[in-house]
Amino acid sequence: MIVKRVLPLLLAIFLSSCAELTQLAQQTLDMNAPLSQNEIIAGLKEALITGANNSADLLGTVDAYYKDELVKIMLPPEADIIVDNIKKIPGGEDLVEDVLLHINRAAEDAAKEAAPIFVNSIKSMSFSDAMGILNGNENAATKYLYTTTYDQLFQLYQPKIKASVEKDLVGNISTKESWDSLTGKYNKIANSVAGQFAGLKPVDTELEDYLTQKALDGLFLKIAAEEKQIRENPAARVTTLLKRVFGSVDK
Repeated sequence: MIVKRVLPLLLAIFLSSCAELTQLAQQTLDMNAPLSQNEIIAGLKEALITGANNSADLLGTVDAYYKDELVKIMLPPEADIIVDNIKKIPGGEDLVEDVLLHINRAAEDAAKEAAPIFVNSIKSMSFSDAMGILNGNENAATKYLYTTTYDQLFQLYQPKIKASVEKDLVGNISTKESWDSLTGKYNKIANSVAGQFAGLKPVDTELEDYLTQKALDGLFLKIAAEEKQIRENPAARVTTLLKRVFGSVDK
């Protein structure tokens, strides 16, 4: 009687173990199976969306630009003379820092809206694009996003940066007005006969364009770091598809 009761139980355990082993074997086989075009494209899209969203979310938080020395946006080198002179007056140093704070806050605000631009670009990725990224160098995906999204991102960031530098500061003078005044006077000298003889070069930097470029430099720097993490650290490949796609490169 006991044998009759135990046998079905042992049989059930055996069959269950066989099913688990079969499933495990199937998973192993699937992981080693050749990648299809659809899997490669889906895996690369997943990686790009993850990296871009993470970077945009990260830089869209308060102080993400301002307190990160790797991406903090500073005034152009040509503005050093403005900064040096303002710092000589009481409260001048705080004023300069306030300008930088507003510029970096504008970039943080823009970053919050960057993710959809990346997603739209990623959706149009071709198989050729995917293979180029998969077999490319450590920042191939970042370069792809840079090429396909930079102009749109520039249009997103620039108005916010522009509004920041046009905000009135002390004496109803904005950062932009101070910049234009300084470079205008300098350029008159640089363009004069004496200035040309002295080898002076006119300054033609558009402040908001320069600052926007620096803001985007920071964004793509973070995306490159995300990409490197996925390529080099298996633990960062959080889905089976990512493990298969990037694991194929590891092999």
